Amino acid sequence: MADFERREGKLFIDGEEVIRGWESLSGWYWFATKRIGVQDSLIDGKVFRNDTIWFGFVQGLFEEWGNFSQTELESIKPVVWEIPSENLPYSGRRQRKAQIAR
Repeated sequence: MADFERREGKLFIDGEEVIRGWESLSGWYWFATKRIGVQDSLIDGKVFRNDTIWFGFVQGLFEEWGNFSQTELESIKPVVWEIPSENLPYSGRRQRKAQIAR
């Protein structure tokens, strides 16, 4: 389970600052921590020019770090939407860390 932390009004996951985030009706989250670059992407048989590729943390069926396409997320609106930056610190699926009995 990743470590979600709020600091100074920002969200950090495993110590990495989240700079953008998306949420879906299915309960999936995409948290961008680094912009990898821009590329032309082929999505559903159509070429999308200047697609931004992000590295970050995804909470889907499993939780994992990896790359994802901004255009692919935006192509399935309104099922997926961008999380307003002021809401990022409160976003995502989180579990409380187990309390150690002393």
